[in-house]
Amino acid sequence: MKRVKIQSHPYSGQKPGTSGLRKKVAEFQQPHYLENFVQAIFNTIGPCSDHTLVIGGDGRFYNREAIQIIIRMAVANGFSRLLVGRGGILSTPAASCVIRKYKAFGGIVLSASHNPGGPTKDFGIKYNATNGGPAPEKVTDEIYQQTQKIEEYFSIESEDIDLDVLGNHQIGEAHIEIIDPVVDYADLMESIFDFQAMSSLFSGGEFRMCFDAMHAVTGPYAKEILENRLGAPKETVISAVPLTDFGGGHPDPNQVHAQELVSRLSGPDALDFGAASDGDGDRNMVLGKDCYINPCDSLAILAANAQMIPGYRQGIVGIARSMPTSRAADRVAAALGVECYETPTGWKFFGNLLDAGKITLCGEESFGTGSNHVREKDGLWAVLFWINLIAAKQLPVASIVSEHWKQYGRDYFTRHDYEGVDSDKARQMIDHLRSTLDQLPGREFGGLHVEAADDFAYHDPVDHSESTTQGIRIFFSNGGRIVFRLSGTGTEGATLRVYLDCYKDAVLNQEPQEALAALIEAAEQIAAIKQSTGRVAPDVIT
Repeated sequence: MKRVKIQSHPYSGQKPGTSGLRKKVAEFQQPHYLENFVQAIFNTIGPCSDHTLVIGGDGRFYNREAIQIIIRMAVANGFSRLLVGRGGILSTPAASCVIRKYKAFGGIVLSASHNPGGPTKDFGIKYNATNGGPAPEKVTDEIYQQTQKIEEYFSIESEDIDLDVLGNHQIGEAHIEIIDPVVDYADLMESIFDFQAMSSLFSGGEFRMCFDAMHAVTGPYAKEILENRLGAPKETVISAVPLTDFGGGHPDPNQVHAQELVSRLSGPDALDFGAASDGDGDRNMVLGKDCYINPCDSLAILAANAQMIPGYRQGIVGIARSMPTSRAADRVAAALGVECYETPTGWKFFGNLLDAGKITLCGEESFGTGSNHVREKDGLWAVLFWINLIAAKQLPVASIVSEHWKQYGRDYFTRHDYEGVDSDKARQMIDHLRSTLDQLPGREFGGLHVEAADDFAYHDPVDHSESTTQGIRIFFSNGGRIVFRLSGTGTEGATLRVYLDCYKDAVLNQEPQEALAALIEAAEQIAAIKQSTGRVAPDVIT
C-alpha cells in the first residue's frame, strides 16, 4: 500500500444543504470533485486515526465507484476500521443504526434521497456524526470552508474491494469489513415492535397490504422484515430490487410517484394497508383502504398511541416537528402534558433534542417520521409502527384516523410544490415577501384577515445556536397559516414550497383542497405565485 498526496483546486458551490451536497452525477464525476469534498470532511472531523467509519448508500448510479474512492481516502487519512454495506448498500436510517451500534466515529452516506437517479440524474453525499445523525450546521459550515481552500487530498494505491461478498479485508493497518446491510437494522426493529402481534395480522389471512420499495434501498429491508420475519405473503413487497436508476421512476413516496400502490388501495378489492419509501429509505407514505394519511396526521396519531407499542410503553417525553408541518402534533403534546418543539426543516435540528432526552418522537410534513431509536427519519420504522398499531387496536386505518380527529379535531394540510422554477425569480419573490412582512397584519386576502407574519427563526434549546430566515409564516384570524419556503433538496432551478394548514374541530371530512380554498387564494394574492413562477398550477400537491 502506498499513500499518495494528490494536488487539487477548489470547486465553487460545494456548500452542503439540509441533507448534504447534491449535484448532477456529471458534476461529481469531474476530476477531484468528489475527492475534494471527502477530504474536506476528513479535514473537518480529523484527526481520523484509529477511528471507525461507516460507508454506504442508496445504490443509485455512481454509488459503487464513489465508495471505492472513499475507502481509499479513508485508509489514507488514518481510519483503522471501515464498515461498508454489502453491495455498497445502507439505507440512511440503517447507517445511523450501524454508527450507533458499533460506536463509530461517524459515517458517509451516499444518497440524493428522493431525487431521480441515473447517469444524467442526481447524486449526493453527506456526513453523519457520532450520534448517527446528520452533521450539525457548524460542522457543515466548516466542511464548506474547507472546500473553498483545499489544495490537496490523500489516497492510496490499492485494488478495488469486492463489495458483494461479506467478509474482511486488510489494507495496511486498516481493517475493512463488508457487512450485511439489513440484519442490524432488522434486529433493532424487532426490539421495538410486537412482531408476534404483527405476524398474527398476516397469519389470520384477512389483513392484506403492499409495500412499494420503488426500486430503491428499502427493498431488501422490507423483504427481510415483512415477508421473512413477519410472514407476509411473498410479493407483498413490490419493486423490491434496488436499481441504479430506480427503474426509471421517481423514488419519492407520494400519491403522484407511487400511483400503482395508490391504485391498489382504492376500489372494491382494495388492500387494507399500503406504504412506500424513498430512494434512501428515510421517508414514508402510508395509506389505508380509500384513505390517505397525511404525514402531519401520521406523526400526531403515532404520538397519541405510542404507549401501545412495546418500545414506547413507558410513554414519550416530548415531540418535535418541523415548522412547516401542521400543528396536529402540538395538540397531542398538550393533551399528554409534554413539550412540542417547532424546528427548522432539516433532520439535524431534531438530533440535539433527541440526544438531550427532550423528545421521543419527531417528524416533518415531507414524509419523514422518526424517534429516538436512531438519529435519522426512518421510513420503514414508521410503516412498522402503523402495522403494530393496527394489530393492537384491531381497527382499519380509516377508523384509527377518524377516531383521532374526533378526539383532537383536524388540522387540514396541503403542500403545493413548484419544481424547477427560475432560481432568481423565486428568490426575488421570497425577498419581496420578506421585505413586506410588517405591512401584512391587519390586511385581508381571499376573505381572510391576517393576524401576524414573520420569518421563522429558531433558538436551539440545547446548544443555543440561532437559525434565521427559515421560512415566511403568515397567520390568519380563522386559525389558518401559510408558509412560503424555498427547498434545498433539488439540483436544478429552485423548488418553491407553499404550505397551507387550518384547524377545524367540527367539519372533519372535507377534501383538503376544498377546506383550504380560501388560504390557497390568499397565498396567490399575497405572493403572486403564478407571475413569479410562470406556472398556472403546482407541479405536485400533497
